[in-house]
Amino acid sequence: MKKGIFWILALAILALLQSGLQGYIGAYYYQIVIFVGINIILAVSLNLINGTTGQFSIGHAGFYAVGAYTSASLLYYGEPTFRGWISFLPHSAQDVVLLLFGLLAAALAAGFAGLLVGIPSLRLRGDYLAIVTLGFGEIIRVLILNINAVGAARGFLGIPEFSNFFWVYLFALITVVVVHNLVNSSYGRAFISIRDDEIAAEAMGIDTTRFKVMSFVISSMFAGIAGGLFAHFTAFLSPNTFQFTTSFYLIIMIVVGGMGSIEGAILGAILITVILEAFREFGAFRFVNFAVLLVLVMLFRPQGIVGSWSLFRKAGAR
Repeated sequence: MKKGIFWILALAILALLQSGLQGYIGAYYYQIVIFVGINIILAVSLNLINGTTGQFSIGHAGFYAVGAYTSASLLYYGEPTFRGWISFLPHSAQDVVLLLFGLLAAALAAGFAGLLVGIPSLRLRGDYLAIVTLGFGEIIRVLILNINAVGAARGFLGIPEFSNFFWVYLFALITVVVVHNLVNSSYGRAFISIRDDEIAAEAMGIDTTRFKVMSFVISSMFAGIAGGLFAHFTAFLSPNTFQFTTSFYLIIMIVVGGMGSIEGAILGAILITVILEAFREFGAFRFVNFAVLLVLVMLFRPQGIVGSWSLFRKAGAR
């Protein structure tokens, strides 16, 4: 009953904000708010791998790209056919169905990509795993650069615009709730045991490879959803959006906020997104801010800004 009331209130609040937010704050700030929501999904999902399970993935941008291009290409080429199948619905309802269908496809494609990477590579640890995930992200980007059907290096134009504040923050909320519940479940305790001492976890009978792959796949699916939301908001995709630097920003978000903390990932996503935009006029020099920020965090708050603090009791906090 309480959960039902929570979701009804959440949907109502998001709908009210969507109806008036863009006209109130302007298109530029509305775009920043959208990007904050997308980065929250990416940071919270990456934190499941790096913070909760204790692995070191730096290829999250690859799964982000898989989701974005899967949903965009599916609806770009298939929209007339799909609309024919659901022509009995009002046009606005058709848009909702198409968006959800695209996001489902994005999640499945990114999850499958995570499975393909996870099965052979998650027997590795530390730097070796980081190198493999980095390589995967670059492979995806190079493949996109050479596929004319999705625009190759010139970019993918004409993507249907279905995404907005309501959908971005609804899925951000879903991501937070799912990851929170997962971390506090028996699966979450297995993830945390792997993070704290993988050898001891294996000695206790935990199938560490299985749980690491599971963490990787779940995280990848949410990254794919974030990619689909991004594609259907901007209506344009460029391979440059999914470079290694995107994964680097996401890692900074969870390190600055607090590894293993959902609240930390959210705070980090907000801070880094806003800092990127606030110092955009400085060009490449704005990246100095991240170096300074990381040094300050490591010196004075190595556990991250949030650290182990949580609004809810959470087993995954350090």
